[in-house]
Amino acid sequence: MLALLNACAGGPPTAPVAAATPVAAQSAPRIPEQVSNPAWEADMRRFEAADAQSPPPRHGVLFIGSSSIRFWDTLAQDFPGVPVINRGFGGSELRDSTWYADRIIVPYAPRQVLIYAGDNDLNAGRTPQQLRADFIAFVERVRRDLPKTKLAYISTKPSPSRAHLLATQRQANALIQAEAKRYGVDYIDIFTPMLDATGQPDESLFIEDRLHMNRAGYLIWQREIAPYLK
Repeated sequence: MLALLNACAGGPPTAPVAAATPVAAQSAPRIPEQVSNPAWEADMRRFEAADAQSPPPRHGVLFIGSSSIRFWDTLAQDFPGVPVINRGFGGSELRDSTWYADRIIVPYAPRQVLIYAGDNDLNAGRTPQQLRADFIAFVERVRRDLPKTKLAYISTKPSPSRAHLLATQRQANALIQAEAKRYGVDYIDIFTPMLDATGQPDESLFIEDRLHMNRAGYLIWQREIAPYLK
């Protein structure tokens, strides 16, 4: 009991409390500093189970990020001859891929990583400046363990259901594009080609929810991304 009182009060812990410290260190990550949702643990375990059943190629081309990546069911056929790996997890933010890098990036030793993230972040209230900082943290995290891996950032897309974010997206994309140039990261603009003649999100590129893309939308992504694949 004394050990528990000391721990709660911030006093010097006794031996039993010190022994419990490793357990505390393994507790769920805090929110919002580290991840946007602790439920992503289920996705990580799903990936690990898939890898155990059918190991993906090492030194492949890894696509990670949010639902636009996860729902890209034709990824392999859209880039024939490229050893692609899809590790998108829907609803995720950029910082989530940073936090889970040791589970969805580093083990694959990819020759290239392409990330699509930022859309959900801005919709959740993160600022363009915060997204820029998250981008830098992602790049530095990957390069810590994989200094030779090529990186590419896919800009946020303009979706009809989030048209109110267009100005914020433009600002965030511009900030990240500048940092990408500074860090030697490829910046892939899919924002501009997904606008219609009036400068609004092209409704014809989306399914009924007006957020996720149909085949026409993915064909634009295929066209814009292909020149950057290493």
